[in-house]
Amino acid sequence: MEELSPGVSTPSRKPVLTGSARKIKDNAADWHNFILKWERLNDDGYTIANQIVNLTLSKASVKETDITIECDDTSVSHQPAYTAGPNKELEDKCTDLLAILDKMTHLASKMERLSATTKGVCDLQKFQQGASEAATTLFQTWPTSHFDEVSSKILESYKQELALKETIVQEIAHTSNSDLSMVYLSCWLYQPYIGDSTKLLLESMLLETGHRPL
Repeated sequence: MEELSPGVSTPSRKPVLTGSARKIKDNAADWHNFILKWERLNDDGYTIANQIVNLTLSKASVKETDITIECDDTSVSHQPAYTAGPNKELEDKCTDLLAILDKMTHLASKMERLSATTKGVCDLQKFQQGASEAATTLFQTWPTSHFDEVSSKILESYKQELALKETIVQEIAHTSNSDLSMVYLSCWLYQPYIGDSTKLLLESMLLETGHRPL
């Protein structure tokens, strides 16, 4: 999925848009591009989270081996250089994952402002032309208010997903339970709050505004 340039129409439709229609169409392209950036960050974050899980489980495995040897009354010589390496690497990976989360948080803030802008345009359009759906249809079939509704639903999905990712970042390096670690990884990768319905809303908005061919 490539990024869309605000204001660029498909070759078969090249209307000259102004005012509210122009802004709504630009906002639809921004939604697409923000979500594309989110997906890239999600892929990067999953790679790092997977590395964190591997390091954490490996560290837990070493500890279990140490306990078994101690129970056998065998003298064990712990080497700080060996344990410090993985711990430092784990710390670095956690810092990297936190940086990904910060970028996602910043992106979610942009989505929130975009949704607010869409609401403002829709409210202005309704104020200027009245409450009639026919009067406030800017493109094909959607009343202007529907753009606000769709933007709000998409935003809510990403806000919930961000909250889940915040929890994962807080917990993923602190569990040695492999099953729970796999749950964290699965939740990060598949993003349960961003389902097919959210993607359909975006594609419907792009279709309505002419970014997708009919």
